[in-house]
Amino acid sequence: MGSQPKAYLDHTFLKSEEARPIRILAEYLEPKRRFEVQNIQDTVVFFGSARIHSREAAQQSLDELTKAHGVSSNRQVSEILARGRRAVEWSRYYEDARVLARKLTEWSRGLDTSHHRFVVTSGGGPGIMEAANRGATEGGGKTIGLNISLPNEQGPNPYITDGLHFEFHYFFMRKFWFAYLAKALVIFPGGFGTCDELFEILTLAQTDKLTKKIEVILYGREYWNQVLNLQPMADWGAITEQDLELLRYADTPGDAFEQLREHLVKYHLEPATEQEAAAPGIAKTRG
Repeated sequence: MGSQPKAYLDHTFLKSEEARPIRILAEYLEPKRRFEVQNIQDTVVFFGSARIHSREAAQQSLDELTKAHGVSSNRQVSEILARGRRAVEWSRYYEDARVLARKLTEWSRGLDTSHHRFVVTSGGGPGIMEAANRGATEGGGKTIGLNISLPNEQGPNPYITDGLHFEFHYFFMRKFWFAYLAKALVIFPGGFGTCDELFEILTLAQTDKLTKKIEVILYGREYWNQVLNLQPMADWGAITEQDLELLRYADTPGDAFEQLREHLVKYHLEPATEQEAAAPGIAKTRG
């Protein structure tokens, strides 16, 4: 008779439909344990497109395209070169996210606290996520990457602190760790995923589900004013005018940093509850 592994060592069972509750619980308990070990109290989350590259990478790509295609009048080539030039223009958001993350990290490291406060956190992938982790690393602090395993993307970026790279299978468990440690969000230009995370937090704030106050900053008016106009919702009565005030705006790293610092000092420097003063300081929810 062959040996039978214990249930918690049986990989066939752990990957089965019946063991789904165990896998879900693991994506709560394992990150919680690591946050405790790393002494992480709370976070500031950066969201944005994975398709925004550094200025250096975008310029190099454009140079290669120009070298390969020249200045052809061919429509297809013109469109390719136009996309390359737009990528260089868009790269300013990567550089701004990098600068903002560095400034925030340098400031938070100077706080008189026994825990790591307001730790820069991203989705762990490329683009704005990489820029945030990179800037925080350059600022000398710890930085978190909450990565999600997807069929075609995304690998973790190299700037996440050792021990703070997490791989999630379940989107909702990843969302939990984004929302329940965050004291503020900075939303850079992005697509469906970025908007999904934005509206998730806006809903929690609007419904007053969390006891904490979360700052939400949309970075880059030029982009967001074209993409996101919520005024018609208020005009039709789907939300209130006051709900529109849940969103703040910034166009420079300096402006965004000052807004973040003001909010964090006013509402979160002294945790509102014993639970939020722990590491990790998981937010309390209202019943």
